[in-house]
Amino acid sequence: MTFTTRPELAGTFGMVATTHWLASAVGMKLLEAGGTAADAAAGAGFVLQVVEPHLNGPLGDMPALVPIVASGPRPATAAPWR
Repeated sequence: MTFTTRPELAGTFGMVATTHWLASAVGMKLLEAGGTAADAAAGAGFVLQVVEPHLNGPLGDMPALVPIVASGPRPATAAPWR
């Protein structure tokens, strides 16, 4: 079965995938202009804010690894890292 509603993507330089083709195009253009993956992600994200505002926002989904910083002594039953 062949699906003709989505293009087949292939490349050797880089790739950007989003939920809207305009955001993907902007991200790829930034990569081609010498930008980093972070530049492409930011550019694509800004476009998504405009073309799909109902799916994106300042408090939208953003997976991130954030170290937890705490002060004071840890309980003796806490995790054993030092």
